[in-house]
Amino acid sequence: MMEKIIEVKDLNYAYPATEEHEAHVALQGVSFSVDKGEFVGIIGHNGSGKSTLSKLLNAIILPSEGDVIINGMNTKNEADLWNIRQTAGMVFQNPDNQLVATIVEEDVAFGPENLGVAPEEIRKRVDRSLDTVNMLDYRRQKPHQLSGGQKQRIAIAGILAMEPECIIFDEPTAMLDPSGRQEVMETIKRLNEEKGMTVLHITHYMTELIDADRIIVLDNGKIVMEGTPKEVFSQVEGLKAIGLDVPQMTELAFLLRQDGYDIPKDVLKIDEMAEILCHLK
Repeated sequence: MMEKIIEVKDLNYAYPATEEHEAHVALQGVSFSVDKGEFVGIIGHNGSGKSTLSKLLNAIILPSEGDVIINGMNTKNEADLWNIRQTAGMVFQNPDNQLVATIVEEDVAFGPENLGVAPEEIRKRVDRSLDTVNMLDYRRQKPHQLSGGQKQRIAIAGILAMEPECIIFDEPTAMLDPSGRQEVMETIKRLNEEKGMTVLHITHYMTELIDADRIIVLDNGKIVMEGTPKEVFSQVEGLKAIGLDVPQMTELAFLLRQDGYDIPKDVLKIDEMAEILCHLK
């Protein structure tokens, strides 16, 4: 039996009315769980409830109804907030908002210092975390001199130094160029595959989730699909109907099938497609 690190039960969240905006229901009836060591992707177009969900998972906001339980701790229990945020680290869209110091290694040390970790242990954690994200050579650099992808990797190292069991990535590649996106995705995959970290990855880039264990699709605050990447992305018309794309190879397979070619609908990767095309009669 796999141990669950995240449990979301009958979750509803409504933003209260303000002078500028009417009250707005962002999530309704959302239930899912994430096992330790799992890589789960969450997709949905703008306004589907993805960012609201990420804030609820990190107890930045609390449910209107239902429960968010992180490693057995309910986010509604104020006494557990510190432990919840230590268990589930959060990496946001804009790395500049997460970098606080003028030198890379000081930035990575900031989290464990606040947790009261002993100085010699902080030194080990900083080096280990920077090494994990392939940024050890940059430890004396100034963060503002780094590229977007490098900054985001430093932000990830800062979370790793606090030794969370799970990292929630809230569109961490949204502000990066393609090479920066690739750097960050390679880091995320390595954390999951080599370090066994639980990863919850919220994104609008479908190709980033080809290697996920499972994908959850949100639309108008509800879960509308859930399954493996092959199961979810093969539903091309259903995804397009709610304003989402599919990975390029899945799209190509869909178009070729429409033209009468006998090709599986759940192709995700270029090498898979190349193999199939080579054997077409």
